[in-house]
Amino acid sequence: MTTVAITQTRTTCPYCGVGCGVAITRQDTDVLPVAGDKHHPSNFGRLCVKGSNLHDTLDLDGRLLYPSVNGERVDWDTALDTVANQLRSVIAEHGPGAVAIYAAGQMLTEDYYAVNKLMKGFIGSGNLDTNSRLCMASAVASYKRAFGSDTVPGCYEDLEQADLLIITGSNAAWAHPILFQRMTAAKKANPDLKVIVVDPRRTATCDLADLHLAIRPGSDAFLFNALLGYMDAQNALDTDFINQHTEGSDELLANIRSQWQGIEAAAAQLDVSAEDLTTCLEWFKARPRTVTFYSQGINQSSSGTDKGNAIINLHLATGRIGKPGACPFSITGQPNAMGGREVGGLANQLAAHMDFADADRDRVQRFWNAPNLVQGPGLKAVDLFNAIKAGDIKFVWIISTNPLVSMPDADDVRAALQACDMVVVSDNMGNTDTALLADVLLPAAGWGEKNGTVTNSERRISRQRGFLPSPGEARADWWIISQIGRRLGYESAFDWQHPAEVFDEYARLTGFENNGSRDLDLSGLAGMSQEKYDRMLPVQWPVNAQYPQGRQRFFEDGRFFTPSGKARFINVTPALPVSRSNDGPLIMNTGRVRDHWHTMTRTAKSSKLAQHIREPYLDIHPQDAERFGIQEGQLARVFNSRGDILVRAHITSDQRTGEVFVPMHWTDRYASKGRMGALIDKTNDPISGQPELKFTGVSVEPFKTRWRGMLLSRVDLGAIPCDYWAYGPTETCHGYELAGNQEPEAMLAWAKSAFPNARWLQMRDPMESHERLVAVENNLIQMVLFLHPHEAFETRQWLLERFRAGELTPAERRFLLAGNPADGVEDQGKTVCSCFSVGEKPIREAIKGGCKTAEELSAKLRCGSNCGSCIPELKNLIRLESAN
Repeated sequence: MTTVAITQTRTTCPYCGVGCGVAITRQDTDVLPVAGDKHHPSNFGRLCVKGSNLHDTLDLDGRLLYPSVNGERVDWDTALDTVANQLRSVIAEHGPGAVAIYAAGQMLTEDYYAVNKLMKGFIGSGNLDTNSRLCMASAVASYKRAFGSDTVPGCYEDLEQADLLIITGSNAAWAHPILFQRMTAAKKANPDLKVIVVDPRRTATCDLADLHLAIRPGSDAFLFNALLGYMDAQNALDTDFINQHTEGSDELLANIRSQWQGIEAAAAQLDVSAEDLTTCLEWFKARPRTVTFYSQGINQSSSGTDKGNAIINLHLATGRIGKPGACPFSITGQPNAMGGREVGGLANQLAAHMDFADADRDRVQRFWNAPNLVQGPGLKAVDLFNAIKAGDIKFVWIISTNPLVSMPDADDVRAALQACDMVVVSDNMGNTDTALLADVLLPAAGWGEKNGTVTNSERRISRQRGFLPSPGEARADWWIISQIGRRLGYESAFDWQHPAEVFDEYARLTGFENNGSRDLDLSGLAGMSQEKYDRMLPVQWPVNAQYPQGRQRFFEDGRFFTPSGKARFINVTPALPVSRSNDGPLIMNTGRVRDHWHTMTRTAKSSKLAQHIREPYLDIHPQDAERFGIQEGQLARVFNSRGDILVRAHITSDQRTGEVFVPMHWTDRYASKGRMGALIDKTNDPISGQPELKFTGVSVEPFKTRWRGMLLSRVDLGAIPCDYWAYGPTETCHGYELAGNQEPEAMLAWAKSAFPNARWLQMRDPMESHERLVAVENNLIQMVLFLHPHEAFETRQWLLERFRAGELTPAERRFLLAGNPADGVEDQGKTVCSCFSVGEKPIREAIKGGCKTAEELSAKLRCGSNCGSCIPELKNLIRLESAN
């Protein structure tokens, strides 16, 4: 009798900053579909659609498995020696300032700690920055200005205990779905809870809103100053809290009073109705348990720090901080953006929430016994890549991120890396835009293989545990970094043998000479054995003698981390962003879609995730579409002085006039011309250095093509030789959306050359310019190519099933060439619920059949019953069918 080995692992999701617990079950070597960890306090067993499909992302397609130098595979010693020798040479000739590292919020805290120690303590360069500069740098700066420390004051339970939720700069329904579901449940449990969504466009998050304020882009600080001005005029400030626990109120209130000109004037500034603004003001006054929940729409701005401080000023002045259901709450975008902030992953931080003051430098230098401790801050991301292009930085090491897609003016970043003397890339994927420019590639362990910790948005430290062996010769980032440190002559400083040792050193540093003077203190976790580290449960920092089980909220005692112990009001004079005059008449906003993540290196491996939105797209208001001659479903060229992209047009009144939205995810791997970062200017916040990613001037125009096409293939064909293509896997094959102006015959010839041993089924309709081509080998479908002047080919499930099925029957060959499904085969249409692969067609039929609520649809079709991410779309389909 064969015994099946069952192993279970509790780990943490590698996507957003919610930090959900994930339960992994392995049956022998097979990873079963993942489940939420019911014991994890972040999600209590729930997972969003991305988390629910993590098991689909563990294959080795595209994985970087072996080190290479100049495109040639080498062993680890050769690769590490090459890196260390170049580092040593650059430092000797040009100094440590000629070295840079650009890291990521995808790294574990132990990895982050190791690279920060190496760079700032031993190489002696401050030029270590991270893609968190694009994500949370403004939130960090505003917290530090107000509180004296980078302290998130609240916790997730506050979202459930509030009487008013203000969601601003966040499409939480898509970007942080589990927190959105917690908010939804809270509203259902408390009908008196009011939700205000502040966003220029109507998003899925507005499904929860009692009030949607579609403000002028970039006017957030005007709104929060208006709220403060109104509360001051109504004598509704918390004067006791202000007098006892804050400083700078006189100057702030004088500034606010000079700005406050009444509701009508404020509404005009914000471009909202006076009635809606009045409702917002009155709800805020009446509901002291208020959480302002904010993310990238606030941070990714040339005035993001001021916007954050405008929010914090309002909470301080009304005493809405340190209390259940009341706090300013910035939500992080990446799984370990918080951990990176803790250990000093940003160029303007030193380590463990210490900066470059003399006392901090002295303390860190003694703890590390660091011979070359950096003197001051290094270059932030935008300036760092500018310095690479200028030749001031000769060596850059990029770890776990893809700046050729995510950075502003991304084509200029490409030029910078092409000009750099040495580019080293550590990643688990070898086919990213950035990896393709590397001189040295170092294969890194990925999720499921790594072992360490991450910190979520409520300061909760959780374990990421490995449950798979690293494939090929992939290694953990902390190991790679420590090997370089040793080769540079610092063996004793980097002699860790296990991530538990790295964590222990980090925990000891947080408590070193702390005595309550710094918010971050993990001294209660220092000294753990490897066994205890392996068993470590989620806990919110600080963890020390005073808070041995962690601390849920900060500032309930009115004590802050400024020299005076009082919170500081920061004078904010709002300013609207300004795009370059020659960039175009429309303002482009960017952000995430529901089922994808960052630059798709993980989510694009999952067929379920890839099918919800198959192409990069443009949301544009009907008036603007008419103005620029854009039709629904047409390709549009979006362009300005820096570059252009091709995206599929979606006309929607959810978008304000004069503004468009383009998602951030598509790369050269997944689309012919979808890298929206190429359009964005380098303008950034003067305090935080965070780029203005939400406000870019662009023009649009129709991109007319002779034909649209769909290609399905058993093999990944890479880039397709036509004007436009977008790639994504399906459950049975590889899928491409195509369009072009090439002769159709040229596409047919290329397809035939890709399958030289195939037999061909072909149907041509010259009158309709409709081409159908099917490749068959051993009586199995290998490829299907359909071309048509305007057909979108949404009906395709039946074709996908043909790839799953066995040998073709004569009848199936006829159906293929007819371009219609076989009798009895139903097509689902566009995927709405990715968890259960429920398409739009059965949902619409169920609505016509009597389902009037999302709950009824869920009971009938299961859609919306798992992660809930599709519920806003279900409700929208109900509204559309009712309107029809």
